Amino acid sequence: MPDLSSFPITQRWPASHPDRLQLYAAPTPNGVKVSIMLEETGLAYEPHLIDISNNESKDPAFVSLNPNGRIPAIIDPAGPDGRPIALWESGAILLYLADKTGQFISTEPGQRYETLAWVFFQMSAIGPMFGQLGFFLRFAGKDYEDKRPRQRFVDESRRLLGVLDHRLEGREWIVDDYSIADIATFGWVNALVEFYAAGDILGLSSYSNVQAWLERGLARPAVQRGLRIPARPA
Repeated sequence: MPDLSSFPITQRWPASHPDRLQLYAAPTPNGVKVSIMLEETGLAYEPHLIDISNNESKDPAFVSLNPNGRIPAIIDPAGPDGRPIALWESGAILLYLADKTGQFISTEPGQRYETLAWVFFQMSAIGPMFGQLGFFLRFAGKDYEDKRPRQRFVDESRRLLGVLDHRLEGREWIVDDYSIADIATFGWVNALVEFYAAGDILGLSSYSNVQAWLERGLARPAVQRGLRIPARPA
């Protein structure tokens, strides 16, 4: 049985199944990237809800795993050398899991790097911009009298949707096959509709390729399950 006691986070959030991969996350656009990936790959894992509304990601035990204090993070008791490995940053975790399982990223170098480019596009552009838009639509930013900052993120989000829509012209998935590029992006585009209620302000209906892609993704059982993991208390 793997010994995870050297990781302080396991004292705060004990592992009932230390032989399984440990996921520390919340069902946010960044968090569900990893739960969807785990559901898609079929790897055995144990999810732990990190309640970011109560600043649990700033708990010293969590910060000991991720010094940036952001979800998600994982501990894999069966790391590359047979020893436990801890990882944070959702893009890095997706790549690690893809390489570990040999799934959802091509071994052909050209397609592999193309997939990574779209993962990095999500990490550097879609996530930060959509997240800032969400701040102005759903959180404290909605009360700002000056609407110019909100408009900046509306405009940039529309531009990014246009990039994605153009890429999806004539394609089912972002790269040739379903991949971590899609898994990285689903949660953020879905949040525009389901959480931020930004469909109208962004004119989301005009991005028909994005809408069709999202519908295909949401039809996947693993995506449906992953969007709800870790489960919030009832």
